[in-house]
Amino acid sequence: MTGHEGSISIWFFIGLLLSVYGVLIAGAGIYDVLHPPAAPVVLDHLHASLWWGALLLALGGFYLIHFRPGRGARKNH
Repeated sequence: MTGHEGSISIWFFIGLLLSVYGVLIAGAGIYDVLHPPAAPVVLDHLHASLWWGALLLALGGFYLIHFRPGRGARKNH
């Protein structure tokens, strides 16, 4: 799926971006769990930032593994 030999799939970079966002959002969620706000929002007990961070990290990890550079070259030899 990389197209030309030596090129890197755009999906690899999307996976990298999703992974970085997942780490940042999950980190903010962990900080919110450890240091709860003085006036929490209504659904604060669901910890949405932890769930979304984990989801983005898992999706980004899938794309990073599935579209990693050099993956197609090893299959052809």
